[in-house]
Amino acid sequence: MEKDSESEVRSYCRSYPAMFTEAKGSYLIAQTGDKYLDFLAGCGSLNYGHNGPVMQSALQDYIARDGIALGLDLRTGAKQEFLDTFEDLILRPRSLDYRIQFPGPTGANAVEAAVKLARKVTGRTNIVAFTNAFHGCSLGALALTGNSYHRRASASMLHGVHRAMYDGYLGPSCDTAESLRKLLSDPSGGIDKPAAIILEVVQGEGGINVPTRRWVKDIEQVARHHGAILIVDEIQTGCGRTGPFFAFEAFDICPDMVLMAKSISGFGLPMSLVLLAPYVDLWHPGEHNGTFRGNNHGFVTATAALREYWCDQHFEHEIGRKGRIANKILSEFAIPFGYHVKGRGLMLGLDVIDSKLAAQVKAEAYKQKLIVELCGPSDEVIKIMPPLTVSDEELVAGINVLVSTIRTAFCPERTNKAVDRSGDSRPRGGLIAPTP
Repeated sequence: MEKDSESEVRSYCRSYPAMFTEAKGSYLIAQTGDKYLDFLAGCGSLNYGHNGPVMQSALQDYIARDGIALGLDLRTGAKQEFLDTFEDLILRPRSLDYRIQFPGPTGANAVEAAVKLARKVTGRTNIVAFTNAFHGCSLGALALTGNSYHRRASASMLHGVHRAMYDGYLGPSCDTAESLRKLLSDPSGGIDKPAAIILEVVQGEGGINVPTRRWVKDIEQVARHHGAILIVDEIQTGCGRTGPFFAFEAFDICPDMVLMAKSISGFGLPMSLVLLAPYVDLWHPGEHNGTFRGNNHGFVTATAALREYWCDQHFEHEIGRKGRIANKILSEFAIPFGYHVKGRGLMLGLDVIDSKLAAQVKAEAYKQKLIVELCGPSDEVIKIMPPLTVSDEELVAGINVLVSTIRTAFCPERTNKAVDRSGDSRPRGGLIAPTP
């Protein structure tokens, strides 16, 4: 028997114990040769699937000609090519004026850099973050994260954050943006003026929660009125996951900072960005640094991905079309059971209410060669995040596995009886998008 030398902190391999040795497109391939349809997609890091040929070829060519791999923050050809491509294909067509900081390899690095800079720019320390938020597990990012499972080991060190209520947290009749506005405007509200307000315009780990357009715009106005930096975390929602390249595009806002990681490299390579409005780019040289902020292999694959998928609007339209297919199948199944479909684009969640049932479905889906993950406060939401390049046939096949698995797991006497959820006030999102 092989010695188990990996730390107890490992997680995904406990749910998916196969030994994976290859991956292509929408599939992970085990050592046994079994193919698993991947609806986890590297937790949103593989929007373009596994080993995309355009990116793979670009990286192989770059390595073969001894292209620089680690560049710190030196000027390199690969970095400049990425910067130019990002400006030409992403920023300029959207009339966005951002400078780009490379803070390190992970999303948490981007969060830490943004919060540190917001405090420097404003001279304030307090940060407003929201219920059910997830921003990472390093200490600064963890202070912003809502989930107690992740927070508890470091609780005594998590300071400087006010927890505000996300849209719908107290039900549809409560305007939580107005509540935050009132607290910040009241001299006796007990909240220090914030350096920043940070939010996900679609919450991922918190349960695929989609706010209304009005709420997001109101939060932007609150930030502006109180001199706070507006930070939008696009680490999981970016690179087309919800349809547009940036999820915030659908909400008609202009953040001061935008955080990106996960799929920005296009190939699953470690890479993150902080997009900075010029007026907040007040760093001194070397004031925030890190050895691995110049992953040139990531620059190469990121450039290839942008040119392949974002040179026009076709890819965005395809994501929307596939999202509607997935939503239609899930909704027709979910409504008789009293379940709820949430999300935008191909960032969808099926809220089955019962965390035990969700865990059972996840385990059974794995037995049927489908990999899905759970999210939400109690892991009651089945998260559906296939590669954006998934074929219609693969998409429908995976959703049908989930549907059949739930039907099998569901008690026969409840099959034709909708669940009474009248007392359930947990945050909900719309089907594809809520009505503004």
